[in-house]
Amino acid sequence: MLKTIKVKDVRLGMYIHELKGPWMDHPFWRSKFVLKDPEDLQKLLASRIQEVVIDVSQGLDIAKVRKTLSEPPPQPALSDKELVMLELDGPAPSPPPASPDPNRHTPTTMEAEREQAVKIIASSRKAINSMFQDLRLGKAIEAEAVMPIVEEISASVTRNSHALISLVRLKTVDDYTYMHSVAVCALMAALAKELKLSDAEIRKAGLAGLMHDMGKAAIPLDILNKPGALSDQEFDIVRQHPQLGYDMLLKANVADEVTLDVCLHHHEKVDGSGYPKRLSGDRISIFAKMGAICDVYDAVTSTRSYKPAWEPGMALKRMASWAGHFDPVIFKAFVKSLGIYPVGTVVILKSGRLAVVVRQSPDSLLKPVVKVFFSTKSKTRIPVVELDLSKGMDEIVGNESAAAWGVDNIDHLWTNH
Repeated sequence: MLKTIKVKDVRLGMYIHELKGPWMDHPFWRSKFVLKDPEDLQKLLASRIQEVVIDVSQGLDIAKVRKTLSEPPPQPALSDKELVMLELDGPAPSPPPASPDPNRHTPTTMEAEREQAVKIIASSRKAINSMFQDLRLGKAIEAEAVMPIVEEISASVTRNSHALISLVRLKTVDDYTYMHSVAVCALMAALAKELKLSDAEIRKAGLAGLMHDMGKAAIPLDILNKPGALSDQEFDIVRQHPQLGYDMLLKANVADEVTLDVCLHHHEKVDGSGYPKRLSGDRISIFAKMGAICDVYDAVTSTRSYKPAWEPGMALKRMASWAGHFDPVIFKAFVKSLGIYPVGTVVILKSGRLAVVVRQSPDSLLKPVVKVFFSTKSKTRIPVVELDLSKGMDEIVGNESAAAWGVDNIDHLWTNH
């Protein structure tokens, strides 16, 4: 039996019989297939197609889908409008503003901060690498010794919140454990800034981010760097790293309460299904909730030995749909700190061109500055042109994967401009 339904009602598991509209607007080369891939669903939602015909004898019916909405599909994604609502639906929690600090760093442009961010990343990598090595050897460490790193990272984020955060995402597989700590430090500082925490709290959040994964120094390297899926036994070992890290930091005389808290609780979930203590709701501190978000975001947007990186905008969408995982109000602040379309996000424009976000616009989270590089209509690369979407030069219709169009190696477009 065939049914014509709106694209917004399409869900995974439906059999697509026909795509309504001009074939040039179709996002797929075929029109009859079972919709299984979440990225294919996102392409359909982002296309100009308004209606599709489904065959309920070969796939899910719209009525049946509605009965099972409480069981979200794997890696579900919100629409752009729904994601914007995350940012608009109420203010982020914040304590009374701290007194103005005369030593606050003057804001700079993305381009101006990039060179300094490169130097900070290089020096931070060496320091964190040495710290992990000392922990593996059972040597004592001092939190105060890494405070200059935290200060540098926090200062960079204060001057421009996107330069260092976007660059540190380009870690290699071998660098992941060390650079993940630097990335989470920067993300925590940016989020604390967005939450309007005091300067002292921003530094505490940064230090906690830098030290949150120290327990992985006690995990065998062959498990940490395993290219395939972990066995149940190996996964149980990895799940011990928050408690191991907490114990190691105590033994190393690290007394900062925020650092200890985030180290132990950054894998807790607000619905109580996390570990190691299965804390829920307000039993999880604001800093641990921040750590949970920053830790996951950097993990899923980084290339790992066992999986490719998620593109930043898609990562935010998928994370937003994980009910019970993150504190929703703090997550709204996190989205705002990065932008709806973070630097490095690949998008498809109304003109049918692919573009990558190179910096945010002060006028609108939905209208960043992008560089176009590919035409989906002619399926060819095109001369790179920078567009400020806040000036009405084009319009984003959705996230897109460059790899899906056979395009790779586009990092240079947003790291050098």
